Amino acid sequence: MTVDLAAAPKVLLHDHLDGGLRPETLVELAAGIGHELPATEPGALATWFVESAESGSLERYLETFAHTVAVLQTAEALERVSAEAVLDLAADGVVHAEIRYAPELCTGGGLAAEAVVEAVQAGLDRGVREAAAAGRVISVGQLVCAMRQADNHVAAARLAVRYRDAGVLGFDIAGPEAGFPASRQHEAFDLLRAEHVPFTVHAGEAAGLDSVDDALGVGTLRLGHGVRVADDVTAPDAPGGVPTLGRTATWVRDRRIALEASPTSNVQTGAATSIAAHPSTLLKDLGFAVTVNTDNRLVSGTSMTREMTLLREQAGWSDADLALASVAAAEASFLPLPQREELVLRVRDGWAALSS
Repeated sequence: MTVDLAAAPKVLLHDHLDGGLRPETLVELAAGIGHELPATEPGALATWFVESAESGSLERYLETFAHTVAVLQTAEALERVSAEAVLDLAADGVVHAEIRYAPELCTGGGLAAEAVVEAVQAGLDRGVREAAAAGRVISVGQLVCAMRQADNHVAAARLAVRYRDAGVLGFDIAGPEAGFPASRQHEAFDLLRAEHVPFTVHAGEAAGLDSVDDALGVGTLRLGHGVRVADDVTAPDAPGGVPTLGRTATWVRDRRIALEASPTSNVQTGAATSIAAHPSTLLKDLGFAVTVNTDNRLVSGTSMTREMTLLREQAGWSDADLALASVAAAEASFLPLPQREELVLRVRDGWAALSS
């Protein structure tokens, strides 16, 4: 029996708030502030984002965010977009999501970074309530990001510490990977480790093993994308042989450091050549903690159900593979242990019920 993926309980660890706006909302908010968009019809705008993202370059991919960030400069807009994100994810069968964004990018209109975090949380809370009223139970937390190329990393880390009991589950660094190693922001990671705030790091997407090693060196608990870990896997010499793992790959696998793979986005940015040849298939077969994610739902034109469907149809993933990836995501969430254990059970039991 084939699982109805739309109904399957999914856990989303890697989803950018500013990459997942509804096109209709973006059009409306842009008109309200006089920001010029490349298209003003929602369908055409959504197409423009996907076509722009399919350049094969992370830097070009990131350029599309100039339009989404432009409209996220007021508390009202941040709350609205956050609430809509939760509702859209819940409608897609997501039962837990960790939504990330960089508060520093939302202060251009005069908001303090603290007000940004509070507005996003108000929206997430509203979305959770409205989803529950519609019969969909979802838990959501924030991941505060610092931009790799900027110098606000310590301030962002302090925000994560300050709001750790008010909706923030952890921390991340994002932005151009090449030339901006995680260790450049060592002060932020020193603070986070001292305060016992969990964090993930974008690594192994646009850059290779050096980026992964650098992220591991600062103590990351997860790897944002992380697909270039496959560069440390050597194919067997003969058919039927076993691939050989290098020291980095072995460390990541053996310590269950979750890979936040985002298949469509990874193809668009050049981190993978195709869905069929996506490194996550090899890595999950070798026992890595591979998870499936959207990255940016608007920019990549995707959803969790779509990502899983693509892996099943083009990469040969079984429903059991997708269930294991969902459980791995639940296990790697930054929720406190009691809530994490409840989430694991909910995900495991939900997939089992759909498979029977």
